[in-house]
Parts: sequence; structure tokens; C-alpha cells
Amino acid sequence: MTDNPRQLAFVTLRDIQRRGAFADIVLDEKLRQADLKDADRRLGTELVYGCTRRRRTLDAIIDRLAKKPAHQQPPDLRIILHLGLYQLCFSSNIPPSAAVNTTVDLTKVNNLSGLGGFVNGLLRQYLRLVEAGNSLESILQLPENPVSRLGILHSFPDWMIKFWLEELGESQTQQLCDWFNQSPSLDLRINPLSTTLETVETAFQQQEIIGSPLPKLPQGWRLSSGVGAIRNLPGYDQGWWTVQDASAQLVGYIVDPQPGEIIIDACAAPGGKTTHIAELMGDNGKVIAIDRSPGRLKPLKQNINRLKLRSIQVEVGDSRHFPQYNNMADRVLLDAPCSGGGTLHRRSDSRWRQTPDQIRQLSQLQAELLEMVSHWVKPGGVLVYATCTLYPQENEWAIASFLSRHPSWRVEVPNLDLPVEPTKEGWLKIWPHRHQMDGFFIAKLRH
Repeated sequence: MTDNPRQLAFVTLRDIQRRGAFADIVLDEKLRQADLKDADRRLGTELVYGCTRRRRTLDAIIDRLAKKPAHQQPPDLRIILHLGLYQLCFSSNIPPSAAVNTTVDLTKVNNLSGLGGFVNGLLRQYLRLVEAGNSLESILQLPENPVSRLGILHSFPDWMIKFWLEELGESQTQQLCDWFNQSPSLDLRINPLSTTLETVETAFQQQEIIGSPLPKLPQGWRLSSGVGAIRNLPGYDQGWWTVQDASAQLVGYIVDPQPGEIIIDACAAPGGKTTHIAELMGDNGKVIAIDRSPGRLKPLKQNINRLKLRSIQVEVGDSRHFPQYNNMADRVLLDAPCSGGGTLHRRSDSRWRQTPDQIRQLSQLQAELLEMVSHWVKPGGVLVYATCTLYPQENEWAIASFLSRHPSWRVEVPNLDLPVEPTKEGWLKIWPHRHQMDGFFIAKLRH
């Protein structure tokens, strides 16, 4: 157990590296074992996620300032240098002297005291360059090639930058990189079966928690600052709200479930959209929630109880193998497994885990799922396809391919007042830097 947020960040980053584990899972383990005040928990969390996001940039600084490049440094030393440089480069509320001294202290605590002088020297060398008026760009001596330049500066793999440049151009690519490198907001979806937006706002104001409504999302509320443990917020136990990003809330409105209907959510876990559908239909009808992962369905079952919903039936299994639901559903939601390329700010290590080959494999799975679940829809019914990614292989191409094989289906433009305008093709493509919400793709199809 530790009461030092920087030591917690060090052991977390070390475990992530050694085990190849997901950053959020390891951090959650370490935070449960730690004895930290709320402010220190926030600092430890920022350091873990920040160093994970900014890994390429931090390595590039080490490459410039040290005799050995970053990949040749001892692994634990490299993590300590990342922690120190991150605080100096990207944490505006930490005094430089504190960043340097606490980083040197980490060498002593972690049996690297012989390298304390090297750590101190490298960090102070960086500070001298900044104090002499050098920007991060000039310190890094970035290449002219825009793919490598933006990749190093903003810490993304080249293949991602190349895709964004082709889609958006350089100016908007920089804006998108900035969006993905910021800490994510926390959006809530108010449960209208239990309370009202006004009641939640009053309860939050009484605890000096500031938020604001999400435009054109009737149940949406965005919190504007760190709020501590979610379970301690007012109304959690009473089922007044659930955590759900604005983009994900949009999906439920586009499904547009009506009371008494049969709705199937084909890839339901962890269940935010499932419970939203049940709320929108007044908990009157049947929502069949299917997912092949029993573990990932646990949060859905917990939220069904917490939100006091009765219309949801949970099924464990692969949605490619449920022929018994053919021609049964009024509406089907396929929130397809995807690369998560629109939520890189929420998953700090996702940018390093994704590959173009993985996207190709996912697009095959998405096509199979789309084919199978389309048979569940009654004639005249609706199929909504959604992903939280931005790559055409998983989005536009998937829908175009499906429609080419099924001429009886068509894209239907949602007849709603939405915060995002549909494209000329009739679907929604949400770019985070333009719309201030997670990157998403949503297409509504009518049979």
C-alpha cells in the first residue's frame, strides 16, 4: 500500500509494461490497494494515463537529451524519466522544482539511487531549454514530414496520423489530436422514470458539483470538473442517472423505441444503450440484451436493478447464433464490436494497441453480425448500426456493402432535432473536435 501518488503511478506503469495489461485495469487494482486522498488519486490517475498517452513524445525528448535513446534505457529508469518529463511538459499546476525533486526521489525508493544524478541532470537540461525560450517543437527538432511530425509531437502512431490527414487535413488533424490528448468529460444520462433533470441539478449544486445540460439531448448532463468516486455522487443509489457519453446517448434516440415494442440489442454489454432504450419506451415492452461475455454483462445486470427496470431480458451468447429471433423484433440495435478509434481519450493505451490489421479483422466480424441480426427485424422494422470508431472500413464501407447485397433495405434519415447534422448519405459521423463528444458512427436502416 502506498500514500505517494507518484510512486503509485510508477508501480502501475511498471506493471502495465511487464504484464502487457490494460492501463485502466491495472490502475484500478493499484488504487484499491492505495491509501490516497482524493487529490492524490487524481494526480496518480493523471500521471498514469498521461504518460501512457504521451509515450512517443516523452521517448522523443529522451532521445534528444540522453546519450542512449529511450528504447535502450533500463525499463524502470525510462518510466521514471517519463513521469518527470510529463510533469514538466504537460502538467501546468506542478512547480518545476517539485516535478524534478519528486522524480529524483523515485530513483531512491525503487533501487535506482545511483541514477538519481542522471535523472536530475536530464530534467534540468530540459528546463534550461524551456527557460531559454525553446518550445517543445524546437526541443524535439521535428521532421518536416507532417505524418512523423504530428505523430511525435502529439504522440500517435504514424498510420493513425496518415488516416486523419487524408480525411481532415493538417489543421483539423491537430485539433483532433489535441482532443484525444485531453482528459475526458463525464456525461450523465438522467433516468426519467425516477427523477428529473432539475432535481439532479439541484442535488449536485447542493454539493457544489457544477454541470450543464447537453444541447438537444433531453436526458443529458455534463459535469465540468473532477467529481471523485461515481458511486458517491447524489442519486447514484436511487437510480437517478447512469454514466453515458453524449454520442452514446444519441444512439438510443435514433433507435426511437416505442412502448410495447420488442427491441433487441445485439451486442449489449456493458449495457448503457440497453437501459436507455428501456427508459425511452417507458419500461413498457421487451428489450432483449445479448452479449457473448458473461463478465461484461455484469454491469448491465447491476444497472437494471439500480435503475429499477423490468423490461430487459438478458441473454448470453454470440449474436450470430440466434435464429430463433428471426422476424421477431420491431427494432434492432447493433452496437458493433469495433476498434474504438473515436474514444482514444478514454482509453489511454488504445492508440498503441490498435493496428490496421485489427481493423480489417473487426470489419469482417461487423459484416457477419450485420448480416445475421438483419434477419431479426420484422418487415417494415428498423436496424440501427453504431460504432465508436472513425474508420470507414468499420462504418461507411460496412453499410454500403450491406446495402449492395440487400436492396430491400435503405438508409432512413432520423426525423429528430439532433446536435449533429446527418451527412448527405443520411447517417451520422461524429468527429470529436467538431462536435465535442466521442467519435461515433450511427446509421438507421429501414427494411
